Amino acid sequence: MLGFIKQPFQKLLIRYHVKSVARKISGLNSLLRELCSTELKMNGQHIIPTIPHVIGAIDCTHVKIIKPYVHGDEYINRKGVSTINVQATYNSREMFTSVDASWPGSVHDSRIWYNSPIYPIMYNNQKRVCLLGDSGYGVTPWMLTPFKDPITNIQKYFNRIHARERVIIERCFGQLKRFPMLNYTIRLKTDRTCRYIMCAFILHNCAKFLNDPDEHFDEMNIEEEAVMPELYAEPNNGEVRRRGIQFRNEIATLMYRQR
Repeated sequence: MLGFIKQPFQKLLIRYHVKSVARKISGLNSLLRELCSTELKMNGQHIIPTIPHVIGAIDCTHVKIIKPYVHGDEYINRKGVSTINVQATYNSREMFTSVDASWPGSVHDSRIWYNSPIYPIMYNNQKRVCLLGDSGYGVTPWMLTPFKDPITNIQKYFNRIHARERVIIERCFGQLKRFPMLNYTIRLKTDRTCRYIMCAFILHNCAKFLNDPDEHFDEMNIEEEAVMPELYAEPNNGEVRRRGIQFRNEIATLMYRQR
């Protein structure tokens, strides 16, 4: 029937239905909030059993968009591509526990983290639980990063397990490519783009919750990331970093003894 409708009206009709579907999917966000409340409120359960005190991990991924007319340069990332920098936390069940898709591509991962609603939750937690992050975040009592230039067997073992567990989020980001929108450049207005990105994450969680197999996803061959210098340290003081290093040393030693 749409073939008999004039093209401008057809585009308007399709846009209306896409917007309605996106609104319905956003209504499923309670599933995402439920996961966040059960895991990021520090109930004492260690979600990643191979590393004590760890309840999940954090990383960012860039989603390509058309360069916006307003403040367009802010969306150009370090590779010269216009993107949204999306932060996500996840668990060992390959489900996302929080998503922030509101930042332009030029913003560094650590800045998104410090302004994230998850940050004060982790900062104020009393359970001594933490997230896994890459070296760009900086080590703290609530963020475990790899050792720079590991020398001892304990440090090397920790880095190996750390890298292995963080591969999960790379696999999750890869699975998001089942949604064609995230495979190519999104050609929508910026305010709509963030909503549609969130829809993809919510649908991913629904698929995992329902044990829906991802038939279109090929296992990614991911090489272990090189450990970069900790350029973006905790914005508070050196005492936080000192406690973070001490906490990481304790966990690394415990892991090595229990291997």
